[in-house]
Amino acid sequence: MDCCLCEIVLAFAAVALICLILVLLVAHFSASKIVDLKRHEKEKTFLTNEGKKEAFPSLHDPHSKDLSVIVPSYNEEQRLPLMMNEALEYLENRQKRQRSFTYEVIIVDDGSKDKTTEVALNYTRKCGADKVRVLTLTKNRGKGGAVRMGVLSCRGELILMADADGATKFADIEKVEASLKDLSPKPENMAICCGSRAHLEKESVAQRSVFRTFLMYGFHFLVWFFCVKGIRDTQCGFKLFTREAALRTFSSLHVERWAFDVELLHIAQCLKIPIAEVAVNWTEIEGSKLVPFWSWLQMGKDLIFIRLRYITGAWKLEPPRKVD
Repeated sequence: MDCCLCEIVLAFAAVALICLILVLLVAHFSASKIVDLKRHEKEKTFLTNEGKKEAFPSLHDPHSKDLSVIVPSYNEEQRLPLMMNEALEYLENRQKRQRSFTYEVIIVDDGSKDKTTEVALNYTRKCGADKVRVLTLTKNRGKGGAVRMGVLSCRGELILMADADGATKFADIEKVEASLKDLSPKPENMAICCGSRAHLEKESVAQRSVFRTFLMYGFHFLVWFFCVKGIRDTQCGFKLFTREAALRTFSSLHVERWAFDVELLHIAQCLKIPIAEVAVNWTEIEGSKLVPFWSWLQMGKDLIFIRLRYITGAWKLEPPRKVD
């Protein structure tokens, strides 16, 4: 009887080992090894307030602004004005208080089917292209792809990614900045600070269905187990980077959709870039896009494959290179 049990255990172990090897092989050979930094000719320029085309600068260039705000936008013609009005009011008031403070906002239209670009260009005409620029992608890349294209085109010493729905109070950037400065950046001046909604978790759980709560905790477990340790909220769309940290992390980013934040922070932890997390004010905005069930499955797969692809060497930490 004991021999039969041993044989069954060994058989299960062999099957499990074979399955693991197959998963590793699939993770390795199904991965695109080269980070997609190519952009369409139309994505290389922005319109000035006079309607003229000018070329975007490169993240590889020295900074010429104190702050760049990157706003990824997909079908956001309705909600973008609320966010932009709040952000610009804060930024203009700060500039009045601090005469030397300079900024830019880059709105990245991620292949929208509505009038997001037209709405965004109204702010260029109103504020000038030195302060507000619009990058319109010819096809939908996903939020991560949109953020990266904006980051690679910016001029800021500090770079903030902020959601177009305005769910996070924009003035909270001051808390995020303060927390970033409290870090001890490496000699390369790399540091990241993540806004966090973790302090609101109990309230959000009370408003969610049991099924969505299960998906949320499952996602958090996979993030912790496979990719990122010590960050409670990897998905908050309010993150601040030093220019050097943005260049190093976004140059290696492969995932362009829902799970891109996780890979970004995984890359940062692999590079030992200091990361802080600070609580921010966050409000559910009407019209917010709920993550569909299939996207939860996609995120789960991405989280597992992120780890496996770096382990197998299918993905590597790439040295920064310019956009084609």
